Amino acid sequence: MSKSPTVTSPEKTSLFTPRFVIALVLILAGIGWLVFYYVQARGNPLAFPPVEGTPKAVADLGDWNYLIGFGLLLVGLMVSAHPSTPLGRGRGVVVGMLGCFLIGLVWICTFYVFSDDLSKLPIFNDLGQWNLVVGIAFMAVGFSFATKWE
Repeated sequence: MSKSPTVTSPEKTSLFTPRFVIALVLILAGIGWLVFYYVQARGNPLAFPPVEGTPKAVADLGDWNYLIGFGLLLVGLMVSAHPSTPLGRGRGVVVGMLGCFLIGLVWICTFYVFSDDLSKLPIFNDLGQWNLVVGIAFMAVGFSFATKWE
């Protein structure tokens, strides 16, 4: 005899729930913001004379752009830890948790290994010691997944 049938809500069986779409948009917006700032709006501070980035409104935010980008990315990951998203239920929780833990660990280890000369690593070179905060933030998001693990 097979297992007893369980009733699941359509929200848990559907892949594209509103929460999942919001999480995906936040994650992609965070990654997009970081890439746009680093490639376009940051300019080239190492050039002589330094080249200013465009648009000026984004370039004037300076390092706050990293807070915006990583904030959107990490909030998107935290939103995806809800049981109504694929990462928030079943094996997805383990994947999200271990993924965030490993990304945080690799981020911190990369920072320490290359801390003598970060000039060749994009984003790392601008953040300096704040790279530790980024790594720890990824691990904190991993703990938000860990609270959903059954």
